[in-house]
Amino acid sequence: MALALAGGFFAADLAVWHWSVRLTSVANATLFANFAPLYVTLAGWLLFKQHVRPVFVAGMTLALCGAFLLMGQHLTLEGTELTGDALGQLTAVFYAGYIVSVGRLRRHLSTATIMTVSGLVTTPLLLLAALASGEALWPEPGQGWGALIALALVSHVAGQSLIAYALAHLPASFGSVTLLLQPLVAALLAWGWLGESLTSLSMAGGAVILVGIYLARRGS
Repeated sequence: MALALAGGFFAADLAVWHWSVRLTSVANATLFANFAPLYVTLAGWLLFKQHVRPVFVAGMTLALCGAFLLMGQHLTLEGTELTGDALGQLTAVFYAGYIVSVGRLRRHLSTATIMTVSGLVTTPLLLLAALASGEALWPEPGQGWGALIALALVSHVAGQSLIAYALAHLPASFGSVTLLLQPLVAALLAWGWLGESLTSLSMAGGAVILVGIYLARRGS
């Protein structure tokens, strides 16, 4: 049941985030989805009576502010895309549920077991979500297949497996804060790979994220 719950949370996270992207900007959807550390910390405190130190809270808050600065130039805050923004926040709730579930499971089960069994739950749920939303299920020839294979092997098999492995050695609350490195790494890749500019504001945001993660580690 716990493995099925983890798979359900992950399926809901991906499905809702993709719907969020369609209804708001990519920057907004990404920023709100990265609020997961807040919900992971709340779950640990409310459900498992885990003590939260003020230094950790300060570090987490600082890292979230850094993410806001990093993506600030791309954000749209006029309030015209509230449904998409709300779905972005819901994405964070589901991803937090996934992180908490995997963190608890890693006390007893291997990374391979968690990834395999939860994936068997996630896959049919996402298929149903794709069919219900009328998505194309067959990638375009050439680059379409390349992108799909890269998502499968790099983002999911490697990325999510490493997250699951790490959660056996880190508190789920701190592990979720370290995931705020994702927008920073994405910005650096976009700069080096796609030629997108790095503004002084985004560089400052990246530095704030790193300081916030350091403080969260000290208070974890």
